[in-house]
Amino acid sequence: MTEPLNNRMKWVSALSTRPSLEAAVQEVVAQAQSTLNAPADLALVFISAAFASEYSRLMPLLKEALPVPTLIGCNGGGVVGMTSRGIPQEVEAEAAISLSLAYLPGVKVHAFHISPEALPDLDAPPNRWVELVGVSPQENPNFILLADPMSSGINDLLQGLDFAYPGAVKVGGLASLTSMESHGSLFCNYKIYREGVVGVALTGNMVLETIVAQGCRPIGHPYRVVEGERNVMLKLEEQPDSEGTGTGEKTPLEALQELFQTLSEEDRELAQNSLFVGIAQTEFKQRLEPGDFLIRNLLGVDPRVGAIAIGDRVRPGQRIQFHLRDAHASAEDLKTLLERYQQQHVDAGAAVGALMFSCVGRGEGLYGEPNFDSHLFQQYLKNIPLSGFFCGGEIGPVGGSTFLHGYTSVFGICREPG
Repeated sequence: MTEPLNNRMKWVSALSTRPSLEAAVQEVVAQAQSTLNAPADLALVFISAAFASEYSRLMPLLKEALPVPTLIGCNGGGVVGMTSRGIPQEVEAEAAISLSLAYLPGVKVHAFHISPEALPDLDAPPNRWVELVGVSPQENPNFILLADPMSSGINDLLQGLDFAYPGAVKVGGLASLTSMESHGSLFCNYKIYREGVVGVALTGNMVLETIVAQGCRPIGHPYRVVEGERNVMLKLEEQPDSEGTGTGEKTPLEALQELFQTLSEEDRELAQNSLFVGIAQTEFKQRLEPGDFLIRNLLGVDPRVGAIAIGDRVRPGQRIQFHLRDAHASAEDLKTLLERYQQQHVDAGAAVGALMFSCVGRGEGLYGEPNFDSHLFQQYLKNIPLSGFFCGGEIGPVGGSTFLHGYTSVFGICREPG
């Protein structure tokens, strides 16, 4: 923990697109250090797949150029950082390095690596997870997590950390692989790891808040699961409308067929390839909104019994709603969540920095234009340094639990307490 020069946090982000690794490292380090103008407590580094053959050289170069006590990072399908003019840029198909430096007075910064074989069983007590991380739950930590996509047990890890650290915010992503790579490259305190998870626990005088934009819009009405087995929905009941009327129990396939008849021609076509199921993560809200659903893939239909299988467990009593995803839905979803965040934090402490973990399926391939998510973020949260990478899976909370997502942009926003 750094002795503060003053009592204010500082967070900077730098980006280099130079094709030489040495030149790129020199540029981001010089830009970040000159802007921060304080002793950094934490460094976050993300490197694009164009440097895949040189990942092993990154840590020695940074260790020589960057005297920061705690560092984590990974490779990505692309990286996000700030240009020298203070504009966020998403670099998807070129050589790039993004570096963030944070001066965090009053904050304890603890980095860790967890190998797949070290993961406790899910029925293990919380202290097994605490021993693995090395931070007490009483310190109220928040976590940034970066994982190898080929390592097993990522979902078990998230459940275990939620069990041991209830209420702690956990954000991050899975390194994105190219056809040349069999594992991701993870960086922790100037060492490189090929498996597991690296992370940092942040405790003390800071707040970490999240925006989880899953890029979908709901269609039709919510249903309650009457009967389900593992990840298969067998019977649904339509939720009563404002007049208190519903249509009784039906199979999921019947519900979907009825819904299909109400859709526009454009939405019917979209539903052929981009239909999803949202599972409500709150049991008490009567009116569900964007952000209340965990979006999961629709895996298959059994026409004999009308059952639908989805990419998560379901249980009787849960509420679900069908969703569609496209560029317009993704844009509107993120816009709605940013507006809500802005309205809810008018009087809160000022944000100092933010991280963006975005699916490789978003970006220019989804929107048809570059920098969409990052520039929309900057429209609502101005002058906040932003960095991150394009992931093979995104980590973020929905309804108080942490999940691994797809096609999502997760933002972690660091600010001083209000």
